[in-house]
Formats: sequence, structure tokens, C-alpha cells
Amino acid sequence: MITTLSQAPDSIVLEPGQSLRTCVDAGTWLQVAEGRVRLVSPPGWFGGTVFMSETALDEGDVHRMAHGGWIEVSALKPSHLRVHAPTKGAPAASAYSETRPVMRFVRLLTGW
Repeated sequence: MITTLSQAPDSIVLEPGQSLRTCVDAGTWLQVAEGRVRLVSPPGWFGGTVFMSETALDEGDVHRMAHGGWIEVSALKPSHLRVHAPTKGAPAASAYSETRPVMRFVRLLTGW
């Protein structure tokens, strides 16, 4: 069974075979309090191709979402997750941070 929510709850309990699709903000932390889950990241671009990475998380693991978007969490064992949303008063990004991956890559290559 797949459930879709537009906003992630603070706590998620899933049985094996259940999945949750929800939208999270960049900087959100997912903590596996119990069980084992498979996390599918928000879609990203690499060389003109859309990709999504999959990560298996065990009990006690914590995963930080670098990018916001729609994720899917599937239970491999009975699982309990905690969702820690980023704080509203987080410090602003520095003047040199670049949101476009291509420009970050160019900055790394050129050194400026």
C-alpha cells in the first residue's frame, strides 16, 4: 500500500510492504528509530538525465535531505521513523553558494 501526503508528519510507522510518498524541504533529517527502510530521493538531473538514488537505512541511521522534493520511504521491516524539519531561522546561504549544480561544478573546476 502506498500513501501520499503533501506534508511529512513528525513520526511515521510503516509495516513491511507499506510505502509513504511525501514532500520534504531541503535540510530535513530522517531518523530511523526502529526497523529498516528504503529511501528514494527526490528526482535530480545529471547530464540531461533525470535520476533518483535509493538508500537503505537501518535502525539508528540518520539521513539528511540535501535537496527538497518528493521522496518515497518503503518499509523493509516493521519501521518507525522520525522526521526533523529544518528550522525556520536557519542561517542564510553564503554569497558564494550556488543552487545550480552545473555552476557549483564550474566553480570547483575553475577555482572561482
